[in-house]
Amino acid sequence: MTTHLVIPDTQVKPGVPTDNLRWIGRYIVDKKPDVIVHLGDHWDMPSLSSYDKGKRAMEGRRYRADVDAGNAGMALLDKALNDYNAMRRRNQKKQYLPRRVLLRGNHEHRIIRATEMDASLDGTIGYDDLLSPGWEVHDFLEVVEIDGVCYSHYYANRGTGKPLGGMASTRLKTLGHSFVQGHQQVLEVAVRYVLDAQQWGIVAGAAYLHDEDYLGYQGNHHWRGILRLAGVAGGSFDPMFVSLDSLCRRYEGIPLDQFMRGWK
Repeated sequence: MTTHLVIPDTQVKPGVPTDNLRWIGRYIVDKKPDVIVHLGDHWDMPSLSSYDKGKRAMEGRRYRADVDAGNAGMALLDKALNDYNAMRRRNQKKQYLPRRVLLRGNHEHRIIRATEMDASLDGTIGYDDLLSPGWEVHDFLEVVEIDGVCYSHYYANRGTGKPLGGMASTRLKTLGHSFVQGHQQVLEVAVRYVLDAQQWGIVAGAAYLHDEDYLGYQGNHHWRGILRLAGVAGGSFDPMFVSLDSLCRRYEGIPLDQFMRGWK
């Protein structure tokens, strides 16, 4: 049996707080899971958003700034682990080397779409700009199975190619195996038993601190945090939901709303 730590969408872009990445990095070192899975959409890439093309919101957005912000965020996420292992090396002790799996989300895939829409960009922008040393990177919508749990940024409807919809319980029945996905700013959980085997379906798509303008005043009130899956074997596990508020209290000593007042 192993322990997995799952990081939902972090959506890093210029000008947003990234303290959550520092907290998650410290929690990883504190708990030392065997496997870490980032569900994708770490690089938000607003400069390549097709939804905002031609709108005032696009003014001032730059590809390089988006890339640099995401790269800095990955470095911050990895800092606690790198510092811990550097200390272990100095003391000639065994290092902590978890398997680290990074999925590409639809926001990173904006880079590929941009090159497909404009051939002049091919070779000038690409995934090589996104730095994640030490991480095992998987393409957008690739399904990665680990200890019987299938991870993907989201699951596509086979008929339309669009994200599979419905409640988590419906998706679990459709897919027929344990899964964890990001993409949506919700926390939905389903569990069922099939021939004495336990299957889980979890949709969790937010581990960032900022609000998204397109969601409006009410749409930003959703769960944000990470998942810790203990005793993972054959697709079964015991889930623990660790909110960003609990991480803030753990590492800053104050509630999240109090911490965030400095960003408003």
